[in-house]
Amino acid sequence: MGEVLERSGSARPARRQRRPGLRARVALSAGGLAAAALVFGFLVFATAATRPPGPETEKADAIVVLTGGAQRLKVAGALLEKGRADRLLITGVNRVVRPADLTRLLGVGPDLFACCVAVGTAAQNTRGNAVETRKWVRGHGFKRVIVVTASYHMARSLAELGQVLPEVDFIAHPVLPERFRDRPWWLDRADTSLLLAEYLKFLPAAAHFAIDRALVMPDNADNPRQQKAVAVQ
Repeated sequence: MGEVLERSGSARPARRQRRPGLRARVALSAGGLAAAALVFGFLVFATAATRPPGPETEKADAIVVLTGGAQRLKVAGALLEKGRADRLLITGVNRVVRPADLTRLLGVGPDLFACCVAVGTAAQNTRGNAVETRKWVRGHGFKRVIVVTASYHMARSLAELGQVLPEVDFIAHPVLPERFRDRPWWLDRADTSLLLAEYLKFLPAAAHFAIDRALVMPDNADNPRQQKAVAVQ
């Protein structure tokens, strides 16, 4: 009985607290670096997306405007009026919108609209815009295209367009929404949410674009035109 009591009352040695192994430390470090890179990338993206527009866009073969706001159409129409390009595609138009409404939103005359404006109604999203643009651009043989869309939407639009039209030089002409002109984006929760949502959509599009370029480059190393398209995009 005494032996049993002695054994049951004896103190057990305390277990040593295990330190994270090498793999765990590497995983934690990698996760921290990835998180920091994502945050830094978002700050760069948001800064670029809310920057005021630069100088006037250079001349190109055509203009494509991605629908989503009346301001985009007005800017695209002004570029067409100024002769920055001879043809204009409006991609992603709702089928119920009448040509007269588009003419008014573009701010161009009916004759210019009739001769030089194409309307695409098949696209439902940014990827669809790119596919619709590809059919139109290749049908006309255009090589330099001005892209008009909201500033926060430009990066993803160029990534999608670059995937389906690697041979074309795209010239960005971003339209800065009024909401970003009035106040810094980080002071408004809605603005921050909008930019963050667009950034998260941009990341997979950019990854697909980078993979496509990596696969295309070796096959076109001797093609100067293809190299130029990759560099510009």
